[in-house]
Amino acid sequence: MPKLKTKSGAKKRFSLTGTGKVKRKHAFKSHILTKKTTKQKRGLTHAGLVSSADMSRVRQMLNF
Repeated sequence: MPKLKTKSGAKKRFSLTGTGKVKRKHAFKSHILTKKTTKQKRGLTHAGLVSSADMSRVRQMLNF
């Protein structure tokens, strides 16, 4: 049986922590930053964790 391929978009966006949780970046931090406040941009800088509701879908895309 052939190996399963990882979704290449998911592999670029998510990474695993040491304890097996899935790390993600915040959206809305790539462009049109002039109209966003400094506080808002600073809050979007920190990485977050994928919620438990989305965890099964993300793990399926990453083949974990």
